[in-house]
Amino acid sequence: MSVHDHQKHARVNLKVGVITASDSRSPETDESGKLIRTLLEAAGHLVAYYEIMPDDGEKISAALVNNLPNLDAIIVNGGTGITARDGTAEVVKSVIDKELAGFGELFRMLSFQEIGAAAMMSGAVAGVRHGKFVAAIPGSPDACRLAMEKLLIPELGHIAYLLSL
Repeated sequence: MSVHDHQKHARVNLKVGVITASDSRSPETDESGKLIRTLLEAAGHLVAYYEIMPDDGEKISAALVNNLPNLDAIIVNGGTGITARDGTAEVVKSVIDKELAGFGELFRMLSFQEIGAAAMMSGAVAGVRHGKFVAAIPGSPDACRLAMEKLLIPELGHIAYLLSL
């Protein structure tokens, strides 16, 4: 079956979680989390879980493991860079069963077109845990918009369909 045939079966109305990994954001200042939720809802998905938490590996891991069984996917924003506090990408890699290497590669390629060589510092990553999709993207609003509009919104339903086979 071609990719276009598969996309005809894309699932709609997914239940998605959004985690903002940040030591400084609050519900009032979480522009990226709000953007992700708005774009998901505009695409017909339900944001069934949302939380802002410190960029702390144990807390992020626990949130993923505990909430993913009730969702189709979780998108984490923030903590994917190279500073000492950035650990989201490593946490996601530690909880997934299968990495979708193409996600990070495509995100960095698209990001390079917008911001140049600084794109190489992004640890954007995605994968599958127990048949559910998880993605970690940078926390800047521009990076979130790029990931959501160019990669995640167009493919989430298709990914969910493939994971249900």
